[in-house]
Amino acid sequence: MRNRYDEGYKLLVVQQCLHEATSLREVARQHGLDHSLVRRWRDRYRQHGTLGRRGTHRHYSAAFKLAVLERMWRDGLSQRQAAALFDIREDGAIGRWERQYHSGGLTALAPKRKGRRPMTKKPPTPPPPPDEEPSQEELLKELAYLRAENAYLKKLDALIREQGAATQGKKPKPSKD
Repeated sequence: MRNRYDEGYKLLVVQQCLHEATSLREVARQHGLDHSLVRRWRDRYRQHGTLGRRGTHRHYSAAFKLAVLERMWRDGLSQRQAAALFDIREDGAIGRWERQYHSGGLTALAPKRKGRRPMTKKPPTPPPPPDEEPSQEELLKELAYLRAENAYLKKLDALIREQGAATQGKKPKPSKD
């Protein structure tokens, strides 16, 4: 679970680091804090003059990320120093940007969309191509087939009814076919 400290408390700790003869590690120990956290607060205060309460979730452009990385490489800065210089508050962001850049170049630094992907619209299906008109002979063959199939199904239905009536002991109704 991540602890959140208010701006006044952070400022008290930072001023204690800057104005007293106590080491950073000693101040961190006195307050029960990790020394690297206190160092980040101190560096941010030195660089920007305030600790601010701005949220850590910011969206940076690929150009900004590349500028941070190039400055870090050119000046031999550590990731912590570059984060303090550019006021990047998310822990590990610069390391992640560096890995992304080395694995995929500038395009890998572009911000990714969050949330669900938008639904893609499917192109409408084209109507089936018009078939050739069947000839009269083909139509007559199909008609004869359908009539035979219909007659067969009627006979089958009548047979099933007769068998059902016989098992119940009733006389079957005569079929009208």
